[in-house]
Amino acid sequence: MSDVLRFEDLTVDFQVGGTTHRAVDKVSFAVRPGEVLAVVGESGSGKSVTSLAALGLLPSNATVGGRITFGGDDVLSMSRAELTALRGRRIAMIFQDPVGALDPVFTIGSQLIEMIRAHQPSLSRAEARTRAVELLTLVEIPESRLKYYPHQLSGGQCQRVMIAIAVACDPELLIADEPTTALDVTVQQEVLDVLLAMRSKISGAIMIITHDMGVVADVADRVVVMRKGSVVETADVHALFDRPTQPYTKALLDAVPRGGEREDAKPVEVVRDEPALVIEDLVVEYRGRRGRSVRAVDHVDLVLTPGEITGLVGESGSGKSTIGKSVLGLAPITSGEVRVAGQALTTAPSSVLRQTRSRIGVVFQNPAGSLNPRATIAQSIGEPLAVHCGVRGAELRGRVEDLLDSVELPRAWASRYPHELSGGQRQRVSIARAISLDPALLIADEPTSALDVSVQATVLELFRSIQERLHFACLFISHDLAVVDQVCDRAAVMSRGKLVEQGDRESVLRNPQDPYTTRLLEAAPVPDPREQSRRRGLRLAG
Repeated sequence: MSDVLRFEDLTVDFQVGGTTHRAVDKVSFAVRPGEVLAVVGESGSGKSVTSLAALGLLPSNATVGGRITFGGDDVLSMSRAELTALRGRRIAMIFQDPVGALDPVFTIGSQLIEMIRAHQPSLSRAEARTRAVELLTLVEIPESRLKYYPHQLSGGQCQRVMIAIAVACDPELLIADEPTTALDVTVQQEVLDVLLAMRSKISGAIMIITHDMGVVADVADRVVVMRKGSVVETADVHALFDRPTQPYTKALLDAVPRGGEREDAKPVEVVRDEPALVIEDLVVEYRGRRGRSVRAVDHVDLVLTPGEITGLVGESGSGKSTIGKSVLGLAPITSGEVRVAGQALTTAPSSVLRQTRSRIGVVFQNPAGSLNPRATIAQSIGEPLAVHCGVRGAELRGRVEDLLDSVELPRAWASRYPHELSGGQRQRVSIARAISLDPALLIADEPTSALDVSVQATVLELFRSIQERLHFACLFISHDLAVVDQVCDRAAVMSRGKLVEQGDRESVLRNPQDPYTTRLLEAAPVPDPREQSRRRGLRLAG
């Protein structure tokens, strides 16, 4: 059988400010009928640009060379009308951010029906609606959700809707660009199960673009590894994981955090005099519609001691980020008590509260969003020192340079702006700002979830070394159990606002007592194709 999609010596150049930048350089590979091909690599490797070239979706400043054929047809020579007929009908795409890809002012039903009628104009609106219901049923969303808007659905449900829209016309190829990056492990597992089920029902091929090697191990038949715009290795999934031939592939696999492989098993040295954070019987409620309250945190107790990193894990909506916000004063405390370094936040006067909050550092999930784009790196890092300590002039510059040294960034970068740094470098700046006031407590909310595995590994190593040196307590909020296993000393698991299990890292992650913790551990993908195949077989048998 001929290949579904083939790239031959593909090149993509972008014209930016009079300069030519090559994003894809002589890339050649093919997608075979019925297979799942994973294209992996770090940000900037060219994997997404390659997929967009196949659909003719690159911006006007892009120049494409080489050859792209789909079912024997030359994609690069197609007219606009031919490309429009190709998209959705024969090739469908699922984008990384489902909420952003769906139109917020239309219901999901109207968006499904629009897609169906655009490519099958002979269908009446009633027939298209019947088809829309069938598609939602395939992705396990009830008919009643047809009238829902995207904001009324969870991230996982929105991604299911995107899958339903993508397979509406039974495409020959489904391109999924980072389809599970922003999802929790249990939702990720459900979305991948739906994708594979769709492959068997539409008898099509899937090209999945990802940097998550656990996802690759779970669903892929073959793997293409890209770096700096070029293909460095192509192999069967088992051969790639067992016997990678290229140093970059080996480094990519080595960077993947794995549970149970942490080397420093020595117990953490903690100070028992006064806890850095005490949360007692915390309840957080938000006012809902018609005066009804929604309880986000339900009677939670948690203690962090100095020098200790506690991982707070759970699915989206479990309340873990709300706890972090309540400590920062960004969420309403309905009842209970929060104390930082012995000071109660619920009863403290504003002057004391300001001083206490200066003892808390924060590292947010998205460094691009948390850093002011109009402020230089020096201004971002130095702002807490200027505001809380009144540091100015040469002394401030010296402190900023010391902080840049501590996160292993060149001092010369102090004059740069956030957009001139990579994601990992921006997160290092966020860490430098968070530790600038020598905090007693640091709250890290999903600090590495937006980073590639190799970048994530270096940031985690840096984070751990800084924490051991400065001895602050840390509340590490994450849905990645392998990362928690690698970094944390203790683990606490949340479900539906309640703390269902907590204890030292080894006991919680190796011998969980609550069924919910067990389910989280079983849902987390591991970079081992054979283990993932065994797990999938057990789920299907169950």
